[in-house]
Amino acid sequence: MMQLFDIIGSAGLWAAILRIATPLIFGTLGALLCERAGVLNLGIEGIMTFGAMIGWLSVYHGADLWTGLLIAGIAGGVFGLLHASLTVTLGLSQHVSGLGVTLFASSFSYYLFRLIVPLANTPPTIVPFQPIAIPGLSTLPFLGPAFFTQTAPTYLAIVIALLMAYIIFRTPVGLAIRMTGENPHAAEAQGVNPMKVRYGAVIAGSALMGMGGAFLTLSAFNSFFPTMVQGRGWICIALVVFSSWRPGRALFGALLFAFFDAFQLRLQTALSGLVPYQLFLMTPYILSIAALAVMARRARVPKALMQPYRRGER
Repeated sequence: MMQLFDIIGSAGLWAAILRIATPLIFGTLGALLCERAGVLNLGIEGIMTFGAMIGWLSVYHGADLWTGLLIAGIAGGVFGLLHASLTVTLGLSQHVSGLGVTLFASSFSYYLFRLIVPLANTPPTIVPFQPIAIPGLSTLPFLGPAFFTQTAPTYLAIVIALLMAYIIFRTPVGLAIRMTGENPHAAEAQGVNPMKVRYGAVIAGSALMGMGGAFLTLSAFNSFFPTMVQGRGWICIALVVFSSWRPGRALFGALLFAFFDAFQLRLQTALSGLVPYQLFLMTPYILSIAALAVMARRARVPKALMQPYRRGER
């Protein structure tokens, strides 16, 4: 029992929670923005993989880290444009289109990586983002090393979450997005173009997904390997439901999953040999499913989610 309290009271645990949560925050906010406008984007896993690859590749070939993050966002937006073209303009199945984007983006990432980077026993590396100690806050006992010595993309993810909450619920743009996700025909009657809103939401949301993937190679690690996203995209889709399509709750959900993940890693070390490690690996997913089952019962799904919009139809 004392070991559990020692783990929970460790500043290193809470610092790790923020690091683990960062790509989930980017991805969940991106998926949430798409779904608020009525478009399910199952291309997130592939978009994050491509963002991780292209962001790392840009820096490896001479770009600075912020440029690499920007390029990953642009690449994500391009895949978002592809998904929007198929689902918004052509009205194709959002499930099929999203899975197609995931398969294409993931495969293209590996192909491009092997085409440009020669085979080697160890993958080449870059110098990633370094932790930033916020003056006056990083020296606080416990709180400083836990929360105020993170890399810049982590701070950016939290700011984006707060900014998105404000935009969606406090601005005309957010109202247009919510109206389009609830009833695009009513939105059109109020002078809103639902197709433009959906295009914009999917492109911007996919850009956030690409940046979430880039965090893995530009901050969490310093290299790229094809399986590094490891299902984080699907976790983000679940976290959107957990959050009831609210950015603040999405931030909390990402931190909660990250807590389960960081805690089980340390618990493995503390109880090494006493419990099969596979049980620890299952723990964050089991607890997340349980939390999702509780929250999903009260979740209010955007009414027009996954419904194609055609002007003039009712």
